[in-house]
Amino acid sequence: MTLRSGIVEQFGKPHGPLGRIVGYILANRPSGAERSRWTVDLLKLQEGQVVLEIGCGPGLALENCLSELSAGRIVGIDHSELMIRQAGRRLHSHSESGRLELRNGGLEILFDETDAYDRIFSINVIQFLGDMDQVFTLLHNRLKPGGLCATTLQPRNQGATRETALKAARSMICSMEKVGLADVASHVLPMDPTPAICVTGVKADH
Repeated sequence: MTLRSGIVEQFGKPHGPLGRIVGYILANRPSGAERSRWTVDLLKLQEGQVVLEIGCGPGLALENCLSELSAGRIVGIDHSELMIRQAGRRLHSHSESGRLELRNGGLEILFDETDAYDRIFSINVIQFLGDMDQVFTLLHNRLKPGGLCATTLQPRNQGATRETALKAARSMICSMEKVGLADVASHVLPMDPTPAICVTGVKADH
């Protein structure tokens, strides 16, 4: 395995020395900061809401959420212990105040809880989560009535094109509609080498 391929593989679950390199990239790459701000803007957060990010990484988007909300609760989960530690260092004061909760684990966390969220989102994580229908069924179940699900993806694999991004968006739209999310829409952020796509859907409030 080359150093490059080893680093690329780490984006799924950063760990060890190479994971620290990936963590630095995720925390400092301008495109990551831009995707995070854009996605959080699409959430249209309101005071007092409970927000969940799946695969929170080093905490960029969580930080954006915290700056938008002075009241409410923000939860970040990530199956990489390294990323949870990095997010914890970045957002230490918010964890201390009780506004932020960081949890080490994957989607299995959501099977074991009864909490419901006003907003659930992820950024460049859906490609690692497996069957989309199962994922969006779970997220639909964990949303409050009227809650919003937002899933952002910017394909970064070798050879990815704009069509790669649009094809992924069509798959997400299909799965979201299949599990009962309403007002499903796709949003495009022009970026290089491929655009970022965010697909949003709302849980019916009845």
